Amino acid sequence: MKHALTRSLACAIALAVAAPALGQGAAPPAKPANAAGTAKAAEPLRMPDVIYVPTPQEVVDAMLRMADVKKGDVLFDLGSGDGRIVVTAAQRYGVRGTGIDIDPERIEEANGNAILAGVAKLAKFRNQDLFETDLREATVVTLYLLPELNRKLMPKLLAELRPGARIVSHQFDMGTWKPDREATVAGRKIYMWTVPPRQP
Repeated sequence: MKHALTRSLACAIALAVAAPALGQGAAPPAKPANAAGTAKAAEPLRMPDVIYVPTPQEVVDAMLRMADVKKGDVLFDLGSGDGRIVVTAAQRYGVRGTGIDIDPERIEEANGNAILAGVAKLAKFRNQDLFETDLREATVVTLYLLPELNRKLMPKLLAELRPGARIVSHQFDMGTWKPDREATVAGRKIYMWTVPPRQP
């Protein structure tokens, strides 16, 4: 009799412990963790062409002024980092902009900055390779890349952008394509080109 009571009590305890799990279903799988035990961040689409160095805000302001950004423009920032050029254009000029960056961490940061600035409806960000981005909608393109990347990108810009579109680059030119305007702000060079009419 004593042994039967002991077995019954053990069964009751086991059922009581198991009951919550039976009602809740399986727990969701944990996210993969790195060596530090934290959740892994999404990886870039490929190795970035340049390291991320933010453009100083006063240079951002000067780039947008040089491009004569105005209501109705559509701005694309190639290699948008934390999104400050697109966010500033949306805040000050009310223009729609898209930032392109290959690093998903930068995209997450930029989206957060757009939300904090109250311009998330105007400022959008895409985790894309800038060489694969469709630029036909843009009327203004901003860059902070490297000279060889600017030159590699130049045929795409000329092929996809409409005549009259403005391209502004922080620090680096485009080789043989002479800029329409250039300036120095806080020790940084800024260049601007206007896409010419297409040859018949």
